[in-house]
Amino acid sequence: MSDENEYQKEASSLQPEQTVTIIDEQNALTLTEISHACSVQTGYIIELVDEGLITPEIATEEHEPHRWRFSGAQMRRVRTALRLQSDLGINLAGVALALQLLDEIETLQMRLNVLNNW
Repeated sequence: MSDENEYQKEASSLQPEQTVTIIDEQNALTLTEISHACSVQTGYIIELVDEGLITPEIATEEHEPHRWRFSGAQMRRVRTALRLQSDLGINLAGVALALQLLDEIETLQMRLNVLNNW
């Protein structure tokens, strides 16, 4: 048994330390916070905003990214965009189309749920 315990201790010491970020839907994230939460550089977030894939909740001027604020929903869109690009190799134009179609599917599902409950 001691060999098994030593193996478990060794295996657990080799695993990378993970951190978890809990996002409250009520609080807006800054550009730095959303970048950190999604493990991307701020330039990637700015590129998504420039392409119209995400929209800051508070956008005083397009040229003032440090004043932008993002919701939890925008963070989910960033993560979806990342998955589409990394897993499927889709470019930003393709990501934009995929996100639009996913939004339409969600809208249609909500309408269907309303009709089913009516």
